[in-house]
Amino acid sequence: MAVWSGHKGTKITMPITKLLEKNAKERGDSVALVELNPEQEDKRRISWKDYSLIQPTSKEPYRREITWSVFDEKSNRFANLLLSRGVERQDKVGILMMNCLEWLPIYFGILKSGAIAVPLNYRYSAEEISYCVDLADIDVLVFGPEFIGRIEVNADKLCNKRLLIFVGETTPTFAENYRELVADCPSTAPDVELSEDDFAAIYFSSGTTGFPKAILHKHRSLSHSAKVEQNHHGTTKDDVFLCIPPLYHTGAKMHWFGSLISGSKAVLLTGTKPKYILEAVSNERCTIVWLLVPWAQDILDAIDRGDVDISSLSLSQWRLMHIGAQPVPPSLIRRWKEHFPNHQYDTNYGLSESIGPGCVHLGVDNISKVGAIGVPGYGWEVKIVGEDGKNVTRGVPGELCVKGPGVMTQYYKNPEATAEVIKDGWLYTGDVAKEDEDGFIFLVDRKKDVIVSGGENLYPVQIEDYLRKHDRIKDVAVIGLPDKRLGEIAGAIISVKDGEELTEDEVNDFLLGLPRYKRPRKIIFADVPRNPTGKIEKPLLRKKYGAEKLVDIENKS
Repeated sequence: MAVWSGHKGTKITMPITKLLEKNAKERGDSVALVELNPEQEDKRRISWKDYSLIQPTSKEPYRREITWSVFDEKSNRFANLLLSRGVERQDKVGILMMNCLEWLPIYFGILKSGAIAVPLNYRYSAEEISYCVDLADIDVLVFGPEFIGRIEVNADKLCNKRLLIFVGETTPTFAENYRELVADCPSTAPDVELSEDDFAAIYFSSGTTGFPKAILHKHRSLSHSAKVEQNHHGTTKDDVFLCIPPLYHTGAKMHWFGSLISGSKAVLLTGTKPKYILEAVSNERCTIVWLLVPWAQDILDAIDRGDVDISSLSLSQWRLMHIGAQPVPPSLIRRWKEHFPNHQYDTNYGLSESIGPGCVHLGVDNISKVGAIGVPGYGWEVKIVGEDGKNVTRGVPGELCVKGPGVMTQYYKNPEATAEVIKDGWLYTGDVAKEDEDGFIFLVDRKKDVIVSGGENLYPVQIEDYLRKHDRIKDVAVIGLPDKRLGEIAGAIISVKDGEELTEDEVNDFLLGLPRYKRPRKIIFADVPRNPTGKIEKPLLRKKYGAEKLVDIENKS
């Protein structure tokens, strides 16, 4: 099979911050961002212009909005704050916040100062936060109220030579208040020259061992992802993008870059209940919605049960539903088209190392190929290689490799790991794929031992290491088991020590020490097979416990 490419198009040769400044100049009074939280109807609404507090009525959801000009001004204020506190070009500024109106202005303020933005996963434990702060050499950490406890655990260590900035109402003693700090900072752009070759952001990804790697990208990567999104989905100034996933993730951010490049409105929605999603689409007149498989399935199930009445909602403007982060069952899209026959649909494939979604995508005109991840994305090249590094013939599985302006620069401070995945400019994804007779790419398996559950990566070794601490567990293997709603769930095969007894309830009680999303949803008591070198024979376990379940699931779809 030969290397093949997506349409190259016009190259953007500017730092990503220029797109924000362009919108502020040309569409300053247009709404840029809306924060919507239907679960917190009693929460106060804050005006970003003067921070006056407005109490909503009991029937109103918590809602805030800012225009492009205010967005740009807030970014400038934060950039000037960082510069006034001694932050220099290429210093690292971490963001540990839930989705909110402050998130993106802070992110762009970091970039405008010449510093490197480092978003952190809001599910990280206190230990993981400390590890990532050290790994990325973070100089400033901006965090929200949900993380006070996790920061406080390591406050003495984190405060050492670092500035901690709190975004919220009641500031902990070990931090400074964001609102007070930016109040007197200039709203004009700082005098910092940037180019597409400047480093812009570090995103975290984990290998099969579960230890995060710091992925370093330049402005070129971010700018290219904006062009990819607009090209794939035809985003215009009249579109409204509904963003539900967390902004720390490249998937959510880079899909939002379609709104950035077109100067269009985006809605940050908290909550994934079908009612919240459909009402947000209706009330905010959303045209583009990016979903994960579980959310799409929940919407369809709610419609079929009669829990929501789509005939009472204004959904005619909704033109595109797209999905990423995990394999998409063709049966799901068939059901979706029954309820929404006029929707365009797309699947997006990507990695944080390739600046998120779009290096491969299905394309809105190729719905007949649902099940494939698609074809090379805009400006991307793709090849599939065998163990010898040579291109395989069509139909033969091999490792998927991608090349383009969005490939990371490096794993920060990890040249060995960088050399393993970047060879001659090609990013080796670790995913096994094959090409069909029409040139569409299908994922076959993953070389990396990662479980993708509801769009979140679970790392078996982390879970296995934790379970082995139990004094009655002899051995354990964690594998992915097919699940109709989440794509996969973690299953733990547990071998109990001779002469001991252990129940499923006792294991689940022990697992309470792990974050909820990391806990195995299926416990199986059985022998854990190992090969002569001592490695767990996970292919054997997947065949024994996974294949039969997958057949049952597909038969019920």
